[in-house]
Amino acid sequence: MDGTILVTYRILCDGDLNIEVSLQELLANEQVLKSIKSVYAKGLRNIEFSSNSDALIHIHTQRTSYSFEVSKDDYADLLSLAEEDAKNKKLLKKDCERVELVDLETI
Repeated sequence: MDGTILVTYRILCDGDLNIEVSLQELLANEQVLKSIKSVYAKGLRNIEFSSNSDALIHIHTQRTSYSFEVSKDDYADLLSLAEEDAKNKKLLKKDCERVELVDLETI
């Protein structure tokens, strides 16, 4: 096959955070309520919180994306090629040894 693939990947670490918290859970936390009151209702009493939706808040570690190009013939080996690229760029460290493929774009 002719052409190339632009591979985008991220380095994953053991201490990365990736959770979803509902708005209801946040409003049930007393420390969060105190913080909201101190910013938006400072000095006021008898404040009540309520929510009409169950929105989710996604909390995750911000990671940098890296990319490289390979031939379309190497499609089956993309993950190992991404790991090799990360090793060559010296991105892998003690607690950051995994690679996550983020995007594949044919060029």
